[in-house]
Amino acid sequence: MTTLNGVALAGRDGYWDVTLEGARIAALTPSEGQGGGLLLPCFADAHVHLDKTFTAARVPSRPQSLHEAIELMAGDKPNWTAGDLRQRAARGLRRAFANGTKAMRSHVDWTEAGVPAALPVLRELAEEWRGRVDLQLATLTPLDDIPEVGARIAQEIAGTGAVLGAFIYRNDDIPAKLRRVFDLAETHDLQLDFHVDEGLDPEAQGLDAILQETEARGMAGRVLVGHCCSLSVRPEGAVADLLGRAAEAGMALCTLPTTNAFLQDATPGRTPRLRGLAPIHEARAAGMPVMLASDNVCDPFYPQGDYDLFDVYRMAVLAGHLDPAGWLDSVTETPARWLGHDFALKAGAPADFIHIAATGLDDALNRPRAARTVWRGGAPIPETSGDLA
Repeated sequence: MTTLNGVALAGRDGYWDVTLEGARIAALTPSEGQGGGLLLPCFADAHVHLDKTFTAARVPSRPQSLHEAIELMAGDKPNWTAGDLRQRAARGLRRAFANGTKAMRSHVDWTEAGVPAALPVLRELAEEWRGRVDLQLATLTPLDDIPEVGARIAQEIAGTGAVLGAFIYRNDDIPAKLRRVFDLAETHDLQLDFHVDEGLDPEAQGLDAILQETEARGMAGRVLVGHCCSLSVRPEGAVADLLGRAAEAGMALCTLPTTNAFLQDATPGRTPRLRGLAPIHEARAAGMPVMLASDNVCDPFYPQGDYDLFDVYRMAVLAGHLDPAGWLDSVTETPARWLGHDFALKAGAPADFIHIAATGLDDALNRPRAARTVWRGGAPIPETSGDLA
């Protein structure tokens, strides 16, 4: 039996003694001591791209827009052999594990008729990493390609726990194409995850079309929308109405502050005025589950990052004027629940958590280099877990 004495617990007042028995938390009791550090639940990263990751050094330049990033990424795809994909994706999983992530959803580009090379590789890695980083896959297909390849995709992933996804931004005939996506989801019992309105066009209404289908089909708890940058430039009244309906329909929002800050309103020699951050305060106030995620890491869409959700959270606290304690669950319990897990620190739960050598959450945010130890199964993981090799 092990006891961590006098620790601060995010979201709880005072200090606590946390007793571990084997691989589980046996008890949390108020402590007379303090100075034992800060405990956080493990992270859940609900939107990443393991097929694209760690390619930034191979592309010839840095993009100045989302579409330039897409073109640069397409130019690298001839390098995506099974060995290359495995090496890069496994490195991402090692980094995520070392930083405290326990669950992850990775998108997988699928634009061709056949199965993309990344899919079997990531399926193998999901099996290898089960219990350390539980990896769920979500296909990512441009909406315009759905009529041609959508049925093949849905048939391939049905019954595997994977999610059907599409990229939507200023397409022609969005409602009709979206109906096909939702038809496939209903036929094959699939959840949906959309990259939608990832730009600063106030006329972009992909989210509106997704909402309409979600409402009409009663798909509460099955539709996640990511990015939604255009909401930041739409009239506030219209946005409030949209978010209220989305909450009522049971949709969730995932905002990606690093990638959006890097790509939105980017013009050489000009300071960006607009950063593409979705209205997350308003979405949460309306009742939507809101989560933050890493999105792209070291690729043309965002050439930095380390699969460290605490770093993403720190950036969002600043960029979004977030209350730190009130928004910690956007990288822990909220995305964990959406991915089908419960990471809450409580008696009887697995002894999986993150220990930071800090007096509390504010202190941890103030000192990015404070020592962090990830505990899994009642013991610290080896410090070498995040090695690059």
